[in-house]
Amino acid sequence: MSIIEKLSVSAVRNIHGLEICPVPTVNIIHGENGSGKTSILESIHLLSSGRSFRTSKLEPLINSDLDEAVVFARLGGGKEIGLSKSRRQKHRLRLHSESQSNWENVARELPCQILDSNSFLLLEGGPKSRRQFLDWGVFHVEHGFVESWRRTKKSIANRNLLLKQRSPDLSQIAAWDFELCLAAREVHRAREQYFQEFLPLFLELYQRISGGDVDSLQIQYESGWAAGRELEDILVENRAIDARYGTTQSGPHRADLTFRLGRNKAVDILSRGQQKVLVSTMKIAQGLLLSQALGSNCIFLVDDLPSELDHDNRAAILSQLVSMGGQVFVTCVEIAGILDSLPGQPKLATFHVERGTITA
Repeated sequence: MSIIEKLSVSAVRNIHGLEICPVPTVNIIHGENGSGKTSILESIHLLSSGRSFRTSKLEPLINSDLDEAVVFARLGGGKEIGLSKSRRQKHRLRLHSESQSNWENVARELPCQILDSNSFLLLEGGPKSRRQFLDWGVFHVEHGFVESWRRTKKSIANRNLLLKQRSPDLSQIAAWDFELCLAAREVHRAREQYFQEFLPLFLELYQRISGGDVDSLQIQYESGWAAGRELEDILVENRAIDARYGTTQSGPHRADLTFRLGRNKAVDILSRGQQKVLVSTMKIAQGLLLSQALGSNCIFLVDDLPSELDHDNRAAILSQLVSMGGQVFVTCVEIAGILDSLPGQPKLATFHVERGTITA
Protein backbone atom coordinates (compact mmCIF):
# COMPACT_ATOMS: atom_id res chain seq x y z
CA MET A 1 0.00 0.00 0.00
CA SER A 2 1.34 3.44 -0.96
CA ILE A 3 1.15 5.72 2.07
CA ILE A 4 3.19 8.82 2.83
CA GLU A 5 4.16 8.78 6.50
CA LYS A 6 6.39 11.86 6.38
CA LEU A 7 6.66 14.66 3.82
CA SER A 8 9.35 17.36 3.76
CA VAL A 9 9.29 20.21 1.26
CA SER A 10 11.64 23.14 0.76
CA ALA A 11 11.80 25.90 -1.85
CA VAL A 12 8.75 24.77 -3.82
CA ARG A 13 7.08 28.08 -4.70
CA ASN A 14 6.46 29.98 -1.44
CA ILE A 15 7.31 27.03 0.81
CA HIS A 16 10.71 27.72 2.41
CA GLY A 17 10.64 24.71 4.70
CA LEU A 18 7.77 22.45 5.71
CA GLU A 19 7.38 19.02 7.31
CA ILE A 20 4.18 17.07 7.99
CA CYS A 21 3.29 13.55 9.10
CA PRO A 22 0.05 12.70 7.29
CA VAL A 23 -2.40 10.04 8.43
CA PRO A 24 -3.09 7.05 6.12
CA THR A 25 -6.66 8.21 5.50
CA VAL A 26 -7.88 11.79 4.96
CA ASN A 27 -5.60 14.82 5.23
CA ILE A 28 -7.22 18.24 4.95
CA ILE A 29 -4.94 21.15 4.02
CA HIS A 30 -6.69 24.49 4.45
CA GLY A 31 -5.78 28.13 4.21
CA GLU A 32 -6.35 31.31 2.26
CA ASN A 33 -5.72 31.52 -1.48
CA GLY A 34 -2.00 31.85 -2.15
CA SER A 35 -1.05 30.40 1.24
CA GLY A 36 0.79 27.41 -0.24
CA LYS A 37 -1.71 24.60 0.28
CA THR A 38 -1.84 23.65 -3.41
CA SER A 39 1.98 23.72 -3.48
CA ILE A 40 1.97 20.82 -1.01
CA LEU A 41 -0.08 18.72 -3.43
CA GLU A 42 2.15 19.91 -6.26
CA SER A 43 5.22 18.72 -4.34
CA ILE A 44 3.76 15.22 -3.91
CA HIS A 45 2.85 15.08 -7.60
CA LEU A 46 6.32 16.32 -8.54
CA LEU A 47 7.92 13.58 -6.47
CA SER A 48 5.66 10.93 -7.99
CA SER A 49 6.00 11.89 -11.66
CA GLY A 50 8.72 14.52 -12.07
CA ARG A 51 6.09 16.97 -13.32
CA SER A 52 3.99 19.73 -11.85
CA PHE A 53 0.26 19.65 -12.55
CA ARG A 54 0.24 23.46 -12.63
CA THR A 55 3.05 24.35 -15.03
CA SER A 56 5.53 22.86 -17.47
CA LYS A 57 8.13 25.51 -16.61
CA LEU A 58 10.85 25.12 -13.97
CA GLU A 59 11.29 28.79 -13.05
CA PRO A 60 7.99 29.42 -11.20
CA LEU A 61 8.27 26.06 -9.43
CA ILE A 62 11.46 26.89 -7.49
CA ASN A 63 11.26 29.60 -4.84
CA SER A 64 12.57 32.85 -6.32
CA ASP A 65 14.99 33.33 -3.39
CA LEU A 66 16.62 29.92 -3.77
CA ASP A 67 18.27 27.80 -6.50
CA GLU A 68 17.05 24.33 -5.58
CA ALA A 69 13.72 22.76 -4.59
CA VAL A 70 13.78 19.58 -2.52
CA VAL A 71 10.98 17.10 -1.78
CA PHE A 72 11.38 14.05 0.45
CA ALA A 73 8.87 11.39 1.45
CA ARG A 74 9.08 8.40 3.74
CA LEU A 75 6.54 5.77 2.76
CA GLY A 76 4.99 2.93 4.67
CA GLY A 77 7.51 0.16 5.31
CA GLY A 78 10.36 2.66 5.60
CA LYS A 79 10.84 3.26 1.87
CA GLU A 80 12.20 6.70 1.05
CA ILE A 81 12.05 8.88 -2.06
CA GLY A 82 13.98 12.11 -2.48
CA LEU A 83 14.08 14.65 -5.29
CA SER A 84 16.02 17.85 -5.88
CA LYS A 85 15.25 20.21 -8.77
CA SER A 86 17.88 22.83 -9.53
CA ARG A 87 17.96 25.82 -11.87
CA ARG A 88 21.54 25.07 -12.91
CA GLN A 89 21.98 21.30 -12.60
CA LYS A 90 20.15 18.19 -13.67
CA HIS A 91 17.57 16.90 -11.21
CA ARG A 92 18.55 14.23 -8.70
CA LEU A 93 16.11 11.44 -7.84
CA ARG A 94 16.72 8.71 -5.29
CA LEU A 95 14.67 5.66 -4.28
CA HIS A 96 15.81 3.44 -1.41
CA SER A 97 19.09 5.44 -1.43
CA GLU A 98 19.71 4.49 -5.07
CA SER A 99 19.90 7.07 -7.86
CA GLN A 100 17.18 6.78 -10.51
CA SER A 101 17.67 7.70 -14.17
CA ASN A 102 13.90 8.09 -14.75
CA TRP A 103 10.61 7.99 -12.84
CA GLU A 104 9.49 4.48 -13.77
CA ASN A 105 10.25 2.83 -10.41
CA VAL A 106 9.22 5.84 -8.35
CA ALA A 107 5.89 6.16 -10.16
CA ARG A 108 5.10 2.54 -9.32
CA GLU A 109 5.96 3.08 -5.65
CA LEU A 110 3.98 6.31 -5.41
CA PRO A 111 0.96 6.25 -7.79
CA CYS A 112 -0.88 9.57 -7.53
CA GLN A 113 -4.06 10.90 -9.09
CA ILE A 114 -4.81 14.61 -9.15
CA LEU A 115 -8.31 16.09 -9.11
CA ASP A 116 -8.15 19.81 -9.84
CA SER A 117 -9.49 22.44 -12.21
CA ASN A 118 -7.24 21.17 -15.02
CA SER A 119 -9.00 17.82 -14.87
CA PHE A 120 -11.64 19.35 -17.14
CA LEU A 121 -9.11 18.96 -19.97
CA LEU A 122 -10.09 15.30 -20.10
CA LEU A 123 -13.36 16.42 -21.68
CA GLU A 124 -12.75 19.81 -23.26
CA GLY A 125 -9.03 19.62 -24.05
CA GLY A 126 -7.17 17.92 -26.88
CA PRO A 127 -6.48 14.19 -27.29
CA LYS A 128 -3.08 14.41 -25.54
CA SER A 129 -4.62 14.76 -22.07
CA ARG A 130 -6.90 11.78 -22.69
CA ARG A 131 -4.00 9.64 -23.95
CA GLN A 132 -2.04 10.55 -20.83
CA PHE A 133 -4.99 9.54 -18.68
CA LEU A 134 -5.33 6.20 -20.47
CA ASP A 135 -1.60 5.49 -20.48
CA TRP A 136 -1.29 6.25 -16.74
CA GLY A 137 -3.65 3.38 -16.07
CA VAL A 138 -2.04 0.98 -18.56
CA PHE A 139 1.44 1.77 -17.21
CA HIS A 140 0.46 0.77 -13.68
CA VAL A 141 -1.26 -2.52 -14.52
CA GLU A 142 0.96 -3.80 -17.36
CA HIS A 143 4.69 -3.41 -16.79
CA GLY A 144 5.69 -4.21 -20.38
CA PHE A 145 3.64 -1.32 -21.74
CA VAL A 146 6.21 1.40 -21.14
CA GLU A 147 8.84 -0.29 -23.31
CA SER A 148 6.42 -0.65 -26.24
CA TRP A 149 5.32 2.95 -25.78
CA ARG A 150 8.94 4.14 -25.89
CA ARG A 151 9.53 2.16 -29.09
CA THR A 152 6.56 3.81 -30.78
CA LYS A 153 7.78 7.23 -29.70
CA LYS A 154 11.28 6.57 -31.05
CA SER A 155 9.94 5.13 -34.33
CA ILE A 156 7.63 8.09 -34.93
CA ALA A 157 10.38 10.61 -34.14
CA ASN A 158 12.79 8.98 -36.60
CA ARG A 159 10.10 8.56 -39.25
CA ASN A 160 9.18 12.24 -38.95
CA LEU A 161 12.82 13.28 -39.38
CA LEU A 162 12.97 11.32 -42.63
CA LEU A 163 9.65 12.75 -43.82
CA LYS A 164 10.99 16.29 -43.43
CA GLN A 165 13.89 15.65 -45.78
CA ARG A 166 13.67 17.06 -49.32
CA SER A 167 14.09 13.57 -50.81
CA PRO A 168 13.06 11.08 -48.14
CA ASP A 169 14.77 7.69 -48.17
CA LEU A 170 11.86 5.31 -48.70
CA SER A 171 13.81 2.25 -47.58
CA GLN A 172 14.59 3.87 -44.22
CA ILE A 173 10.99 4.98 -43.83
CA ALA A 174 9.86 1.42 -44.53
CA ALA A 175 12.25 0.13 -41.86
CA TRP A 176 10.81 2.53 -39.27
CA ASP A 177 7.29 1.66 -40.44
CA PHE A 178 8.01 -1.96 -39.60
CA GLU A 179 9.36 -1.11 -36.15
CA LEU A 180 6.49 1.28 -35.47
CA CYS A 181 3.85 -1.27 -36.39
CA LEU A 182 5.36 -3.96 -34.17
CA ALA A 183 5.35 -1.65 -31.15
CA ALA A 184 2.01 -0.05 -32.05
CA ARG A 185 0.26 -3.41 -31.98
CA GLU A 186 1.42 -3.96 -28.39
CA VAL A 187 0.47 -0.43 -27.33
CA HIS A 188 -2.97 -0.76 -28.91
CA ARG A 189 -3.54 -4.22 -27.41
CA ALA A 190 -2.64 -3.00 -23.92
CA ARG A 191 -4.74 0.16 -24.20
CA GLU A 192 -7.75 -1.71 -25.56
CA GLN A 193 -7.58 -4.40 -22.91
CA TYR A 194 -7.26 -1.81 -20.15
CA PHE A 195 -10.17 0.21 -21.50
CA GLN A 196 -12.39 -2.89 -21.63
CA GLU A 197 -11.68 -3.46 -17.92
CA PHE A 198 -11.99 0.22 -17.03
CA LEU A 199 -15.28 1.07 -18.76
CA PRO A 200 -17.77 -1.16 -16.84
CA LEU A 201 -16.10 -0.24 -13.54
CA PHE A 202 -16.36 3.46 -14.37
CA LEU A 203 -20.01 3.22 -15.45
CA GLU A 204 -20.94 1.44 -12.23
CA LEU A 205 -19.18 4.07 -10.13
CA TYR A 206 -20.60 6.95 -12.17
CA GLN A 207 -24.15 5.75 -11.66
CA ARG A 208 -23.51 5.35 -7.94
CA ILE A 209 -21.86 8.76 -7.51
CA SER A 210 -23.99 10.85 -9.85
CA GLY A 211 -27.24 9.02 -9.23
CA GLY A 212 -28.13 9.50 -12.88
CA ASP A 213 -28.93 7.27 -15.82
CA VAL A 214 -25.77 6.22 -17.65
CA ASP A 215 -27.46 4.49 -20.58
CA SER A 216 -27.03 7.48 -22.88
CA LEU A 217 -23.37 8.02 -21.95
CA GLN A 218 -21.02 6.53 -24.53
CA ILE A 219 -17.24 6.40 -24.15
CA GLN A 220 -15.14 4.92 -26.93
CA TYR A 221 -11.45 4.22 -27.33
CA GLU A 222 -9.99 5.10 -30.73
CA SER A 223 -6.64 3.53 -31.67
CA GLY A 224 -5.28 6.41 -33.76
CA TRP A 225 -5.89 4.84 -37.16
CA ALA A 226 -8.96 3.73 -39.12
CA ALA A 227 -10.88 0.95 -37.43
CA GLY A 228 -10.66 -2.39 -39.22
CA ARG A 229 -7.54 -1.35 -41.17
CA GLU A 230 -3.95 -2.45 -40.73
CA LEU A 231 -1.62 0.36 -39.70
CA GLU A 232 1.03 -0.94 -42.15
CA ASP A 233 -1.29 -0.34 -45.11
CA ILE A 234 -2.30 3.12 -43.91
CA LEU A 235 1.32 4.24 -43.44
CA VAL A 236 2.18 3.20 -47.01
CA GLU A 237 -0.92 4.82 -48.49
CA ASN A 238 -0.37 8.09 -46.62
CA ARG A 239 3.37 8.56 -47.18
CA ALA A 240 2.84 11.41 -49.63
CA ILE A 241 0.50 13.20 -47.23
CA ASP A 242 2.83 12.56 -44.29
CA ALA A 243 5.77 13.92 -46.30
CA ARG A 244 3.78 17.04 -47.21
CA TYR A 245 3.14 17.82 -43.53
CA GLY A 246 6.44 16.38 -42.25
CA THR A 247 4.68 14.30 -39.62
CA THR A 248 3.05 10.89 -39.22
CA GLN A 249 -0.73 11.32 -39.37
CA SER A 250 -1.79 7.86 -38.14
CA GLY A 251 -0.56 5.75 -35.25
CA PRO A 252 -0.86 5.23 -31.49
CA HIS A 253 0.22 8.84 -30.92
CA ARG A 254 -3.17 9.87 -32.34
CA ALA A 255 -5.25 7.67 -30.02
CA ASP A 256 -8.17 9.26 -28.20
CA LEU A 257 -11.20 8.73 -25.98
CA THR A 258 -14.53 10.17 -27.10
CA PHE A 259 -17.42 11.06 -24.78
CA ARG A 260 -20.97 11.42 -26.05
CA LEU A 261 -24.43 11.79 -24.58
CA GLY A 262 -26.73 10.46 -27.25
CA ARG A 263 -25.72 12.22 -30.47
CA ASN A 264 -23.95 15.11 -28.74
CA LYS A 265 -20.49 15.57 -27.29
CA ALA A 266 -20.73 15.22 -23.52
CA VAL A 267 -18.85 18.47 -22.97
CA ASP A 268 -21.57 20.36 -24.87
CA ILE A 269 -24.37 18.95 -22.69
CA LEU A 270 -23.00 18.62 -19.16
CA SER A 271 -22.74 21.55 -16.76
CA ARG A 272 -19.38 22.37 -15.18
CA GLY A 273 -20.46 20.61 -12.00
CA GLN A 274 -21.56 17.53 -13.92
CA GLN A 275 -18.28 17.52 -15.84
CA LYS A 276 -16.35 17.62 -12.59
CA VAL A 277 -18.32 14.65 -11.25
CA LEU A 278 -17.68 12.67 -14.45
CA VAL A 279 -13.95 13.44 -14.51
CA SER A 280 -13.59 12.77 -10.77
CA THR A 281 -15.30 9.42 -11.24
CA MET A 282 -12.91 8.54 -14.06
CA LYS A 283 -9.92 9.22 -11.83
CA ILE A 284 -11.47 7.26 -8.95
CA ALA A 285 -12.20 4.33 -11.28
CA GLN A 286 -8.55 4.28 -12.33
CA GLY A 287 -7.47 4.16 -8.70
CA LEU A 288 -9.89 1.36 -7.96
CA LEU A 289 -8.75 -0.66 -10.98
CA LEU A 290 -5.13 -0.22 -9.90
CA SER A 291 -6.04 -1.46 -6.43
CA GLN A 292 -7.84 -4.51 -7.82
CA ALA A 293 -4.98 -5.36 -10.17
CA LEU A 294 -2.02 -4.79 -7.84
CA GLY A 295 -3.43 -4.75 -4.32
CA SER A 296 -1.91 -1.29 -3.80
CA ASN A 297 -3.92 1.88 -3.32
CA CYS A 298 -3.49 5.08 -5.27
CA ILE A 299 -2.91 8.36 -3.42
CA PHE A 300 -5.48 11.01 -4.33
CA LEU A 301 -4.55 14.69 -4.43
CA VAL A 302 -7.76 16.73 -4.46
CA ASP A 303 -7.38 20.48 -4.98
CA ASP A 304 -10.28 22.72 -4.01
CA LEU A 305 -13.03 20.09 -4.09
CA PRO A 306 -15.85 22.46 -3.02
CA SER A 307 -15.35 24.55 -6.16
CA GLU A 308 -18.24 24.01 -8.62
CA LEU A 309 -19.63 21.05 -6.66
CA ASP A 310 -22.69 21.15 -4.43
CA HIS A 311 -22.82 19.43 -1.05
CA ASP A 312 -24.35 16.17 -2.30
CA ASN A 313 -21.75 15.68 -5.04
CA ARG A 314 -18.90 16.54 -2.67
CA ALA A 315 -20.22 14.01 -0.20
CA ALA A 316 -20.61 11.33 -2.89
CA ILE A 317 -17.05 11.77 -4.16
CA LEU A 318 -15.51 11.94 -0.69
CA SER A 319 -17.52 8.88 0.38
CA GLN A 320 -16.12 6.88 -2.53
CA LEU A 321 -12.56 8.04 -1.88
CA VAL A 322 -12.79 7.16 1.81
CA SER A 323 -14.35 3.75 1.09
CA MET A 324 -11.36 2.80 -1.10
CA GLY A 325 -9.10 2.83 1.96
CA GLY A 326 -6.29 4.84 0.39
CA GLN A 327 -4.61 8.06 1.43
CA VAL A 328 -6.30 11.32 0.43
CA PHE A 329 -4.96 14.87 0.51
CA VAL A 330 -7.62 17.52 -0.02
CA THR A 331 -7.23 21.31 -0.02
CA CYS A 332 -9.84 23.95 0.71
CA VAL A 333 -10.24 27.52 1.88
CA GLU A 334 -13.05 26.83 4.34
CA ILE A 335 -12.55 23.55 6.18
CA ALA A 336 -16.25 23.34 7.08
CA GLY A 337 -17.06 22.65 3.41
CA ILE A 338 -15.09 19.39 3.65
CA LEU A 339 -15.95 18.34 7.19
CA ASP A 340 -19.69 18.50 6.61
CA SER A 341 -19.29 16.39 3.45
CA LEU A 342 -17.26 13.56 4.98
CA PRO A 343 -19.21 10.35 5.55
CA GLY A 344 -19.17 8.99 9.10
CA GLN A 345 -16.15 9.93 11.15
CA PRO A 346 -13.01 8.78 9.31
CA LYS A 347 -9.67 9.34 10.98
CA LEU A 348 -8.29 12.57 9.61
CA ALA A 349 -5.56 15.13 10.06
CA THR A 350 -5.86 18.85 9.40
CA PHE A 351 -3.06 21.23 8.46
CA HIS A 352 -3.50 24.99 8.33
CA VAL A 353 -1.15 26.70 5.89
CA GLU A 354 -0.18 30.36 6.04
CA ARG A 355 2.54 31.90 3.85
CA GLY A 356 4.03 28.51 3.08
CA THR A 357 4.18 27.40 6.72
CA ILE A 358 2.08 24.97 8.72
CA THR A 359 0.60 26.97 11.58
CA ALA A 360 -1.76 24.39 13.09
